[in-house]
Amino acid sequence: MHRVRAWATLAPAWSMTLALICVVAPAAPVGAATVDSENVVGIQLMEAPFDRKDDPRAQTSIVDHLPPAGEIQRKLKISNPTDRRQRVQLYAGAAAVEGERFRFGEGRQVNELASWISLDTDEIDMAVGKTVEVIATVKVPGNALAGERYAVIWASATSAPEPGSTVTDVHRVGVRLYLDIGTGGEPPSSFDIGEFTAGRLPGGQPSLTVRVRNTGGRALDMTGKVSLVGAPGVGAGPFDVVDGTTLAPGESGSVQVALPPDLPGGAHRAEAELASGLVRRTAAAQVAFPAPDVPRSPSALMRNPAVVLGSLLAISVLLLAALVLVLRARRRELAAANQ
Repeated sequence: MHRVRAWATLAPAWSMTLALICVVAPAAPVGAATVDSENVVGIQLMEAPFDRKDDPRAQTSIVDHLPPAGEIQRKLKISNPTDRRQRVQLYAGAAAVEGERFRFGEGRQVNELASWISLDTDEIDMAVGKTVEVIATVKVPGNALAGERYAVIWASATSAPEPGSTVTDVHRVGVRLYLDIGTGGEPPSSFDIGEFTAGRLPGGQPSLTVRVRNTGGRALDMTGKVSLVGAPGVGAGPFDVVDGTTLAPGESGSVQVALPPDLPGGAHRAEAELASGLVRRTAAAQVAFPAPDVPRSPSALMRNPAVVLGSLLAISVLLLAALVLVLRARRRELAAANQ
């Protein structure tokens, strides 16, 4: 039996707010190429609207706002970083923002936005080290309803099975699309920072969780940093938040920061600076990190008078219960013998 194994990589997501723009900026690389984890195929967004050239999210994702019947084009660069000739397939696939994550569909599953996307080629025969530019076009139907939609433009390549194996690896990398449909201007992007919670990861490493609520009309890809100030006034950080939190409009979620294992317990002032593209917010709160759990040996437990007393009491109760059961059984036997 021949099996297929799939690998997928999305370009890192940032955030961006765009006015209604149907003409793209001059073609110029706006972000580094994204290559799959096995270094088989790469993809790079080549252009973005001029008024968002400084927006970090515009470097890697297509984020735009169009009216019904609107249209945009974007240039992408596809690369073959391998030492062999290969065929790369291009297509648009479904995606959704749910559960605090940007989630893409399996295989070639499509949704409404993916069905509006066309590419000027769907397959490229690529020589070693070759790069090819392709144009992606998004045409919105005139009867499209208002709202934000999500998709991915994929570049996919396969690698032959290794000697003695029947597994073919499918590698794909993609560029995200966040497209809002509606008349008039684009909905604003905004968020509020909520509660700070100090804790520890399963292995005992201290962590900080910060609640965030998307109060705007566009999806957010959260980034940011957190700094700590201890009681003596000694600073720690800043520490990057863990990537991957994407919030749909109106959704609440959390960003997390993994902190150094040797961070002292006790009270700290946590200062967070979070962002989604050009939208930034800051907040601070007093937090107290719990002391790490220290496993205790049985001998140490038995040296604790409270533990010893509790154990003796539990044993006594069990013995008393057993004695009562035995006496009741003996009484029933004697009663039966006298009848």
